Amino acid sequence: MKRVALLGATGSIGRQAIEIVEAHPGLELCAAASATTPLDGVDAPLKQVGGDLTELLERADPDVVLNAVVGFAGIHATRWALERGVELALANKESLVAAGELALAALARGGGRILPVDSEHSAVFQCLEGRTAEQVDTLVLTGSGGPFRGRIRDELANVTPEQALAHPTWRMGPKITVDSATLSNKGLEVIEAHFLFGLPYDRIEVVIQPASIVHALVRFRDGAALAHLGYPDMRVPISYALTYPERAAVPLPPLDLAALTLEFEAPDTDSFPLLALARAAGERGGTAPCAFNAANEVAVAAFLAGRLPFPGIAEVVGETLAAVDAAPARDVDDLLECDRLARETAQRGLAVA
Repeated sequence: MKRVALLGATGSIGRQAIEIVEAHPGLELCAAASATTPLDGVDAPLKQVGGDLTELLERADPDVVLNAVVGFAGIHATRWALERGVELALANKESLVAAGELALAALARGGGRILPVDSEHSAVFQCLEGRTAEQVDTLVLTGSGGPFRGRIRDELANVTPEQALAHPTWRMGPKITVDSATLSNKGLEVIEAHFLFGLPYDRIEVVIQPASIVHALVRFRDGAALAHLGYPDMRVPISYALTYPERAAVPLPPLDLAALTLEFEAPDTDSFPLLALARAAGERGGTAPCAFNAANEVAVAAFLAGRLPFPGIAEVVGETLAAVDAAPARDVDDLLECDRLARETAQRGLAVA
């Protein structure tokens, strides 16, 4: 029996994870947490709303932590699992993006394993399994392009939060859905892939695949490429992470290959500059990815609240990155200070946006 601690139990990932756990006789939900939403319908011996997630994890003593917390707030749970060698099923990409080298150092000390839950990184993980890094040429992450794919910059000035939340293929929480619309989610995924798979940024590509059928590709040095295909359903990567190395049954129909048309296109980084800003932050290194994430969280919240136009998200993030020094973090306290300063800078940027 594998004991699962589920953080972010009431979000999109959390609800689907509960479905996976309940359907699998080898999984047991030992703890569940949410930020603010009551957990009345969740069957777990330990439940917590708000508060210190690491204290809950200490009491739960899980075999695997599924971190589906939204945003930078998930960093402490990620660090707890990595330091203790507890298997980490990671849906909270922001904690790895922000922590970067500190997270990898904690992983090395703890001797555990990260199993990515993002569909793209789960796909890369599966394509790479059993292969050495020397065999890899490039990684290709795919994205749907979001609800505004094909629009030019001038057509984005007056889009509303309701329009941004109408994702064409995935059903997700509001923050990640807006990130998908701006392509910042794809930028965060580029940084996450860099740390997960150890490849330099110039060997990590992004292409738009509107149907969300191809989740990632890996090109190898012999000219071959392996792709991971599947219908857009997060139960697949969640199940894979929770039951690894098993591949448990998930109630989805097999791909109807004859009905598929697979189209690919380059991302429009002129209309959607956050992808390029994220890549630049990753290449800059230090705490630049942490600052990118912090500013993006502030700007997305302002957009959802009606206080910032859609193009203003990228403007606030870009101005914040230009203002921070991005010095490397020596420890988590340095990282928390960087996050705080970047948020303050972004808030000041909102006042003039």
